[in-house]
Amino acid sequence: MSSTPMDIDEPGAGTPSLNVTRLLGPNGPSTSKVSEVIKNFRPTKFFQRDDVKEGRPQPYVLSIDFDDPGELCMTSESDETIQIYNVREGRHDKSLLSKKYGVKHAKFTHSSSGIIYASTKQNDAIRYLATHDNTFIRYFEGHEASVTNIALHPGSDNFLSCSLDTTVRLWDLNSRNWVARFHLTNPTLAAWDPAGLVFAIALPASASILLYDYRNYVKPFKIIDVLKEKGPADAEAVLRGWTKLEFSNDGKHILLGTRTGGHFLFDAIDGNLKAYLRKPQGGTRRPAPGEADGGSGALESSGDCCFTPDGRYVVSGAAKDLLVWDTMQTPNNKVLEPNFLPQEGKKEPVLVQYNPRFNMIATADKELMFWLPVSDL
Repeated sequence: MSSTPMDIDEPGAGTPSLNVTRLLGPNGPSTSKVSEVIKNFRPTKFFQRDDVKEGRPQPYVLSIDFDDPGELCMTSESDETIQIYNVREGRHDKSLLSKKYGVKHAKFTHSSSGIIYASTKQNDAIRYLATHDNTFIRYFEGHEASVTNIALHPGSDNFLSCSLDTTVRLWDLNSRNWVARFHLTNPTLAAWDPAGLVFAIALPASASILLYDYRNYVKPFKIIDVLKEKGPADAEAVLRGWTKLEFSNDGKHILLGTRTGGHFLFDAIDGNLKAYLRKPQGGTRRPAPGEADGGSGALESSGDCCFTPDGRYVVSGAAKDLLVWDTMQTPNNKVLEPNFLPQEGKKEPVLVQYNPRFNMIATADKELMFWLPVSDL
């Protein structure tokens, strides 16, 4: 197999547009099914920060997110900055500073010029920022400990936040006051189903996932007992190390990512374990949300795995390469083995996110990497 040329984003260098292919949609020949290209992804664009002062260590990427059209990619970083990249052109677009409050878990709202993010300094408020002029629109105050996750509703201006203060709060972007508050034991992750009718909250300490009806969330209508449904996983993966909670876009599955030897794939309807997604190389090294030593500013995972937009595949970071599982395959004793997407540089992909509109994957540790399908494999 021939090696894949890597385009490095260097200061002052002219950057050609990336050949980004849109996902299957109404545009006819210009689209590609994920199943047609998933095995051909290779690292294609590597971004080096040129604004880091000489002698200073390279900052770590804390989170990755895409806007709804898939045109912009955003990272929050350990040097208290937000970096925004143009996806089509494969270039860095702008840098925003949050030195006063710190930043992590940065998410686009449904407007590409609006973002929300958690603070790491002064207090534990969530901040709503307009990126076009770098001004704050609103603060969401109420959490009394570090925020571990933010999950935006797929179709409205509501979002959920989890915190080490043992609460999950439901917010509306248009109001500074929380809409609802849930007192739970160690709630670290939250997710919405694709229709926005159900949300899930993960409780690692009790090895459970609570499912709520958004129209009546007084109590959960279903509880997934992860300890009971753990299959071949060991106890370490059941009670700690949970890094990601996500519904597939087809509404069939719930993904529970862990930093240990595998991820869990549950049936979204009955809550039963469909497959344990084994990671032969072992897990990524960052602690799970809420498990890092050093307080709110400590380095922790914000998600090392995700579904592809068609809901069929799960992509995950590992110690070396990217891993891909086909959820349509039949597990062997509840275990699914992965395919490997290799990379030459062996930069550990501790954060992984698939673009919602284009066949493109972003990974990061200290540097952001764009992966694209390569046609000449």
